[in-house]
Amino acid sequence: MPSYQQYLQQVKAQIREISPSQLQQCPPQLLVDVREPDEHQQGVIPAAVPIPRGQLEGRIEALAVSPDTEIVVYCAGGSRSALAVGTLQAMGYQRVASLQGGITAWRSEGFPIEKPLVFSAAQRSRYARHIMLPEVGEAGQAKLLKSRVLLVGAGGLGSPAGYYLAAAGVGTIGIVDDDVVDESNLQRQILHNTTRVGRPKVDSARQTLLELNPDVQVLPHRTRLTRDNALEILRGYDVIIDGADNFPTRYLLNDASLLLRIPVVHASIFRFEGQLTTFLPWQGPCYRCLYPEPPPPDLAPSCHEAGVFGVLPGVVGVLQATEALKILLGMGESLSGRLIIYEALSTKFREMKLRRASDCSLCSDPNRAIELIDYHAFCAG
Repeated sequence: MPSYQQYLQQVKAQIREISPSQLQQCPPQLLVDVREPDEHQQGVIPAAVPIPRGQLEGRIEALAVSPDTEIVVYCAGGSRSALAVGTLQAMGYQRVASLQGGITAWRSEGFPIEKPLVFSAAQRSRYARHIMLPEVGEAGQAKLLKSRVLLVGAGGLGSPAGYYLAAAGVGTIGIVDDDVVDESNLQRQILHNTTRVGRPKVDSARQTLLELNPDVQVLPHRTRLTRDNALEILRGYDVIIDGADNFPTRYLLNDASLLLRIPVVHASIFRFEGQLTTFLPWQGPCYRCLYPEPPPPDLAPSCHEAGVFGVLPGVVGVLQATEALKILLGMGESLSGRLIIYEALSTKFREMKLRRASDCSLCSDPNRAIELIDYHAFCAG
């Protein structure tokens, strides 16, 4: 029988190894760290997905669906990763390599190392169902805890979206709203309750979210977005949830997000129908591609005037939260270029294809100067 070292050399003769400089110059589609969790505390290579060697065979297919996926595996010194590559080749993966010398060699050549978030026992328990998902795992959950999402509106859409984002562990949630809690809100705006009628919505929402998850930092912005404050408020957030109930805010938000290149998960509700899409700046269509100009107020009645089915924003707001989490985690297919229409009375979802308008007044020309405008004259209430 061959010794371990002899066997290891046999395996290395049959696999491909790359140097740290090669990895630095050409990052793969998937970088896998097969060390044990306690080793990660010393640092990880940026963008690496941690999968302990003993779990590799069971988890890799969720991350690398195609046998052509380009994969690089590393460990501390290059032995475990070499064995792992041999296993992946036996499973049919064709473009897989081991990092020669492991993270030790990577570190010695001066390439960047990230110190991962160390989860407390309480956090491991709270986020256990996320962590056990191969597509999320500890790395994804750590990414969520470092993420920043802005809710524009703490009403019907912002309430369910904010609830689930906080529950998921999004580390910073900003809330923009200048209104106070009214009894008529309580039929659908679940961040608030009867005892808080008359209180600012941002304060009520902050209290609810902190009681749900103390890991989350909630930043209240008790104001209405204007051309003077939009860039200051939006800057630094990773994703924006558009729960606005008026056209001036939607157009201003669209224009500011293009300037700052921040994705916007947009939704609107009317009576028994909801609409949902995602705007990825300069990649897909923007809000002005759909609606070049604000409609006259008499053609766009608000919920105050037309009413809304109480559970409708719950469905649509949760879908907004889902879109935001997918963007933050970099997984799945976004709704960019697609508009989902939900009809509550028939329980039907319809999908419409959206395209960037070649004559869009904003996003058709990336070199066009964008000037923020307040559209108060078009407000529909």
